[in-house]
Amino acid sequence: MAYVNGNLALQPKRKQDKQTVIKETKRVVVTRKSLPVQEKLLYLFTVVMCVLVAGVIIFRYAQIYDMNLDIKQLNNDYQQMNVEMEDLKKQVEMLSDPERIRRMAESQGMVSSLEGGISVRTGDSETKTAMSE
Repeated sequence: MAYVNGNLALQPKRKQDKQTVIKETKRVVVTRKSLPVQEKLLYLFTVVMCVLVAGVIIFRYAQIYDMNLDIKQLNNDYQQMNVEMEDLKKQVEMLSDPERIRRMAESQGMVSSLEGGISVRTGDSETKTAMSE
């Protein structure tokens, strides 16, 4: 007896009852028209204008940034010069002290006279009066 249910190789071939039906359908393919040259130029001009405007704006912001940097540098220089001016004013006050001037004049050989002028020794025994009226 033949082994019927378990082996595919021994199973009888099936007969095709139905034939495959081919159904023909038509599709409508819509092709898009390309843009006209004038419209392409208009789009190109718009893009170029946007790029130019953006470039000008960026350039101006760069100039403003540079100016701000220069202003900060000038402010720093101004503050440093103010500090130096204060130091120099203190030195002027210290150097213009009358007592200091008198001591330096005496140490360099100048003698104060009662007439109001300053006598300067030019030699061993000679003296000349400076700043006399």
